[in-house]
Amino acid sequence: MKRREFLRGTAAGVLGGLGVTLAACAGAPPAAAPTAGSAPEATAAGSAPEPTAAQAAAEPTAPQAQAPAQGSSLPAVEWRMGTSWPVALDTIYGGATVLAERVSQLTGGMFQITPFPAGELFPGLEVLQNVSQGTVEAGHSAMYYYVGLNPAWAFATALPFGLTAQQQNAWLYHGGGNEAINKLGAEFNTILFPAGNTGTQMGGWFRREINTVADLQGLKMRIPGLGGQVMQRLGVVTQTLPGGEIFQALSTGAIDAAEWVGAYDDEKLGLPDAADFYYAPGWWEPGPSLHASVSLDAWNALPAEYQNIFAVAAWESNMNMLAKYDALNNDALSRIVAAGKTLKVYSDEILVAAQTAAYELYEENAASTPQFAEIFTSWNEFRQKIQKWHQTNELPFNRFVQANPI
Repeated sequence: MKRREFLRGTAAGVLGGLGVTLAACAGAPPAAAPTAGSAPEATAAGSAPEPTAAQAAAEPTAPQAQAPAQGSSLPAVEWRMGTSWPVALDTIYGGATVLAERVSQLTGGMFQITPFPAGELFPGLEVLQNVSQGTVEAGHSAMYYYVGLNPAWAFATALPFGLTAQQQNAWLYHGGGNEAINKLGAEFNTILFPAGNTGTQMGGWFRREINTVADLQGLKMRIPGLGGQVMQRLGVVTQTLPGGEIFQALSTGAIDAAEWVGAYDDEKLGLPDAADFYYAPGWWEPGPSLHASVSLDAWNALPAEYQNIFAVAAWESNMNMLAKYDALNNDALSRIVAAGKTLKVYSDEILVAAQTAAYELYEENAASTPQFAEIFTSWNEFRQKIQKWHQTNELPFNRFVQANPI
């Protein structure tokens, strides 16, 4: 406790006395950082004032920010960012490094954020707790790791049979998702920003073939979040392990199966050397977001210019990670298949059973947890509308090009 009080006091000494208000953060970042003294006040954490008519007429197609002018009186700020990722996973760890690099560039080096890999400051599955307590100013993690603290955290990352990456971003930025997540975050003394998405994940590595629900009985699998809870209902014994520990557990037989992200990361972790059967799709994570979390104490002490720049950098990190995974995964999958590993698709029996169990779980969580119930109602309405839209336009296109390759 004394160590935490010391760290919190240090941050207050460096950042305190600035007397600034919380910048708007719930939706897409602002088009440009306002000049000193001109930032509009936010009405609450996660909500922003209405734009002027001129701002509304000139809505940007991409976020922009400008670095403080040379000779600016803005302070030098140094933050630490704990993450849930090993450095070797350059794409997902890149969610933190891309954000930190852009913040430094856009502030002319005045605002420095140092990311740390999982385990260096604290365990990779304890990022939220440490940001909340002020042990570090910021973190980068998958918020569904914390469903044990509140099941509503699953919405920040992904729900089984939920939203794809494109749909998830639409919900977060324009469907009320960021506002809902930050309302929950305020209960943990944090403010959150989408800062990465892996795209639809793979369905995991198995040491033996599975075809029916009966094949899952007693199987030991690394899978976190609500996806893990669904698997438990299908008879699986689940564990939550950080990425750096999966290979050893799978290769030694301590677990029978494991999911991580997709071909590119799985190859880096060595998972193709630990099991022979690779399944698709990752129905539990059709479009999972990663988030940058910030202690509200540290956030409220930042100048408005730095808040806006942080929001823009998180936006860029979010877009960059998804694009990079999409660019890299297919080549990695081709190498895995060429090495003799068996690529399989989950049977309809397993998928139907999992989907049924998932929505039964959501009903139970809504009945027992007010935050889950509140978010689920609006999330589910958005899900139904956007899936109908994508079935109207994207699904026929994808079916055609798949059936008519050139």
